[in-house]
Parts: sequence; structure tokens; C-alpha cells
Amino acid sequence: MVIETKKSLSDFIESEKKEKKIIGLVPTMGALHDGHLSLIDFAYEFCDLVVVSVFVNPTQFNNPTDLDKYPRNLQKDEALLTTHNSKTVIFAPSAEEVYAGKIQSESYDFGSIVKFMEGEFRTGHFDGVGSVLKRLFDIVKPHKAFFGEKDFQQLMAVKKLVEITNQEVEIIGCPTSRNEFGLAQSSRNFRLNDDELKLAEIIHKALTKAKLMFEDSDFETIIAEIKTMFENEKKVELEYFSIASEADLTPTKIKDKNQKYRAFIAAFVGEVRLIDNMALNY
Repeated sequence: MVIETKKSLSDFIESEKKEKKIIGLVPTMGALHDGHLSLIDFAYEFCDLVVVSVFVNPTQFNNPTDLDKYPRNLQKDEALLTTHNSKTVIFAPSAEEVYAGKIQSESYDFGSIVKFMEGEFRTGHFDGVGSVLKRLFDIVKPHKAFFGEKDFQQLMAVKKLVEITNQEVEIIGCPTSRNEFGLAQSSRNFRLNDDELKLAEIIHKALTKAKLMFEDSDFETIIAEIKTMFENEKKVELEYFSIASEADLTPTKIKDKNQKYRAFIAAFVGEVRLIDNMALNY
């Protein structure tokens, strides 16, 4: 079932809630893949009905070219979801429907969790994410919403958003879905050819190496080693590699045994920008 308007979806959700059903939301920008399907399966472990939003949000792109090239194929997405689980509801609104004709983002005080990594390299990105998710939460009114840990910084920002806006939705993080070579499943992978997909494997190899080095090496040594890996692979451009405390996502070069750390990475394979992360000490 595909629903395109807020009123139609609201009426449907209200009727489902009268049946005491637990409603889950999996927000996506379409170009669905196995990673999304794993999110949906995870959501059904907690919910009776899952709404999958398919909406390419213009306010979270700081690069207009990236927005233009983002893959879109609603018909293919619908076929995939219907085959996978026919009871899943697809919410595919227009930008005008979501933003009520005023397509711009609000500003949110997410604190340090958005200051570095993606926040540093994608100005306004998290305000755009927060703006669309606030609207989606208001429209769908889900009991729970599910986000992949591949976008861990975003996951943390969404949890902060719910705290800021006082919305009654539980945010649940889901394990990153990877292909057989460790590459995180992403809609952007559709823009890579076979050779580029092979090159992109260096991202997971770098994170795995950082994890293996964590116990016996200081952070400066780990960071230098990862940078050297990319310097030796001329066809992949490293944008950043950071090690940050999960408490506030502030990059650090000092190790505290009482902190949980995670490595974050962004790299370009050709024109396609990919991100990933990995827990280092748990």
C-alpha cells in the first residue's frame, strides 16, 4: 500500500491504533536495498505494523548536485517492499506535502554530537535531518522509529531531537547491514560500478584495522596508519577518519579506559561519498 498524503496516512494510522497495534516507522530516502529490509525486519520484531517513508529530503543536502543525482525509483521500491512484506505501508509524500509549501529547515541545538565529522563537512545537514524527522514523527505518530547504526552520528542526533521536541517516539538503533565483503549497505552504492564497489572495500578494512589496533596502539598511531592506507590507494579519497567518544562524539587522541570509542570515516570513491563507523572497544 502506497499513501501519498498526510491526511490519508493519519486516518489509516488512527484506525490501526484503535486496534491496539504498535506502529513503527523506518524513514528512508528510497533506493531501497537489503539494509533497509533488515531494518524493516528488525522493526517487525517490536511492532505490529511498519510504515516506511520514501522521501528524498532536500533540506539535508548541502550539495545540490548530490541531491540531483540521488537515486529515485518509487516503483522499484514499492515492488521490493510488497514482495518482502505485503503489510508494510509506504508513505511517499511530495516535498510540498511534508513541508506545507515552505521547504526550509529549522535550527536545532544538538550540541557537540553534530559539531564534528558529518557536521563539519556537511553544513546544515543535521538541521535538515531534524526538520524532516520532526515532521514525519508528527505525521505518522509512531510508537517506535528505527535507524541504522551506519549513520551513528545521525542516530545520536535523532535521539537528541526527540528530547528537544518532546515527541513521544522511542528511537531504536539497528546493526549495520553489510555485504559479503563488509561494505555497509547504502543507497549510494547503486551509483558505483563493479570496480568502484571493490575499491570501496577499503573503508571496512580501515575500520577493522583500527579495531584490531585499539588495545595496543594510541589513537595518533591508529589515525596515522589509516591515513597511510588511503594514501596508498590513490583511487579512493579519504575525507576524514576520526576516533570519538560515544558519550559526546567529540574526536579525541587521548584514550580513557572508562569510555566507549567509535571510529568514523568518510571517503570518496569516484564522485560517490560513502560513510561508515565501527565500535572499537566493545
